[in-house]
Amino acid sequence: MKELLAYLDQFGRLTHKGEQLLKELVKEVSIHKGAYFVEAGKICSSLGFVQEGIFRSCYYNKFGDDFTRYFVYEGRLIGDINGFIDRIASTEYIEAITDARIYLLNREDFELLDHELPNWSTIFVKLNAAVLENKMKTASNMLVQDGQTRYLNFLNHYPGLSNRIPQSMLASYLGITPSSLSRIRRNIF
Repeated sequence: MKELLAYLDQFGRLTHKGEQLLKELVKEVSIHKGAYFVEAGKICSSLGFVQEGIFRSCYYNKFGDDFTRYFVYEGRLIGDINGFIDRIASTEYIEAITDARIYLLNREDFELLDHELPNWSTIFVKLNAAVLENKMKTASNMLVQDGQTRYLNFLNHYPGLSNRIPQSMLASYLGITPSSLSRIRRNIF
């Protein structure tokens, strides 16, 4: 729980009462590898904070091919934030690619925090803005970089993560084929 509170502190300070209420409302849950935390076509009804494990956000084309948009790992918020807030169906899946443990907050408890804590909505707006800015910055960099540069930036931004995720998913994220990723790895190391 310390990690979640420290994460939220980046965006605003909770009172002691707020921390206690959050501790009462948040549930610790396990999610098995391959399970979806969010499914396309369904409304995201919970948000989570990853304690342990890795997830990926992905979508599927009409042929069933999957494309990885980003990874979520320890110390990060997980969920379709906009769909959660606006109560609209998600367009992506969020899949556990390892067994994982998360702190879970459902919609009703989120709304209770919003009602009980005067600065909860401000904290959440700042958090959401930071998450969106990070996603947009990453996406724009991916558009103008070659495969090797994207891979080196991935290693820089996510140290140790490349050894914990399947090569096919990393290649999908980088927008290259698994064989191209193998070639890039050989040339670098």
